[in-house]
Amino acid sequence: MDYSELEADILRLIVGATEGSVRAFGEETVTRLVRPELLRGAAEDELTEEARAALTTACANVLTISAAELDDELATIYDGILVDDDLEPGVLTVISALAHWKSYLEQNRRGELYELAIRSIEDIDHEVSADLDDFLTTPEMVAEYERIRRLLAPGAK
Repeated sequence: MDYSELEADILRLIVGATEGSVRAFGEETVTRLVRPELLRGAAEDELTEEARAALTTACANVLTISAAELDDELATIYDGILVDDDLEPGVLTVISALAHWKSYLEQNRRGELYELAIRSIEDIDHEVSADLDDFLTTPEMVAEYERIRRLLAPGAK
């Protein structure tokens, strides 16, 4: 399965899933994408102390924080970025996941969950460097794809 086929299948699954399934998928995926180890590579000169605190708070409370509270934390994070285009990839993944989750909470748009799924695939790709022509050649990518399918498949939740 090439990358475009993978994207299309994930989109099809998200569009066809029940509300309960997409919510469970979103919660599990955003939790996976804001895990503390993704922030370990962040250099101290990338974020202000306030931004680091907001990032830590948002990640720790991602499933209980309101969209408005998350918006406030994201504003603090964005205001506290000290580099132009050089954030550590893990930090970018976390910030992106928080932003998509906030938008999902505000608007209940499934497209935001599709974006979370793609960030999750990219996170795995960053770890194992999948082949774009046959994306499911590594056990890690197969496991992530199966996790996505399991949570979104018809009959899930």
